[in-house]
Amino acid sequence: EPYVQTRIFKIIVIGDSNVGKTCLTFRFCGGTFPDKTEATIGVDFREKTVEIEGERIKVQVWDTAGQERFRKSMVEHYYRNVHAVVFVYDVTKMTSFTNLKMWIEECNGHAVPPLVPRVLVGNKCDLKDLIQVPSSMALKFADAHNMLLFETSAKDPQESQNVDAIFMCLACRLKAQRSLLCRDLEGRPGQARRLEPAHGAGAGGKSSCPC
Repeated sequence: EPYVQTRIFKIIVIGDSNVGKTCLTFRFCGGTFPDKTEATIGVDFREKTVEIEGERIKVQVWDTAGQERFRKSMVEHYYRNVHAVVFVYDVTKMTSFTNLKMWIEECNGHAVPPLVPRVLVGNKCDLKDLIQVPSSMALKFADAHNMLLFETSAKDPQESQNVDAIFMCLACRLKAQRSLLCRDLEGRPGQARRLEPAHGAGAGGKSSCPC
């Protein structure tokens, strides 16, 4: 049929309060940086439609409530049917980096499948004199957890390309995974939707990925 529904990819952003999660989603979805951000209450999501290899894809970025008392009731809903996860820490705050372990455990505790891509984002890298988390340490952590590392500053307009790259890279990867999935399913509508990691090597569409 001629009408093709725009696919939606749900990407969740996780990390301590005040690491800049809301600013990252603003920078990607709106292009601008909010003057003052209220602590996010509950769940907030923004979306942006992007085009990858001629296909329109809606990237939906979900931003968590950093505040513990709001998180408990929302967390189940948050992790449901998620396509990708972005873990954020503040490069000027070592505790936000060491707490990543806890966030990863929470993510795993909600049975997010291993095929769901995850990336690590060190935010506020414009504050060079205050950096507590060296890139080498973050890279080691990212490698150990099979994540790509991005260091960025959501505040600095010069850095907005880097913020875009995070989400576009995930969208490209998801599109490649989904194309494989559809190919495997063609003519077998009753089959369980399962993507075999073995096929991943020759994933099409990798060239358009900015990373």
